[in-house]
Amino acid sequence: MQLIRRSSQKGEGTLGCIFWSLLLLVVVVAAWKMVPVKVATAEFHDFMDDQARGADRRSEESIRKAILKKARDLDLPVDPKDLVVVLTRDDIKMEVEYTVPVDFPGFTYDWDFHYAEKFPIFIF
Repeated sequence: MQLIRRSSQKGEGTLGCIFWSLLLLVVVVAAWKMVPVKVATAEFHDFMDDQARGADRRSEESIRKAILKKARDLDLPVDPKDLVVVLTRDDIKMEVEYTVPVDFPGFTYDWDFHYAEKFPIFIF
């Protein structure tokens, strides 16, 4: 039995390994930067929903202040002029629009968010 030398194949997989390693690194960095932003915005939108559910017991201005405070606590750049809260006898309408800058090595991605909701107010 004769042994075949594979010295000509030595190192041929290096380029593919480098490519997939770089791709994996890009995905990990993107997730590392974007997942916390998505979690914070989801928590913020849930908080807005909670504020709407208790709107029958609070004023429009107190709801606005609570929402803006929560945005500050979550480090979300919500400008007070971009938050609309309208409380009527039958429902509450809330709308917010903001942009979160996500810094990556070499560039910044501006992630736009828009959230609008209308909830009925039930008074028993």
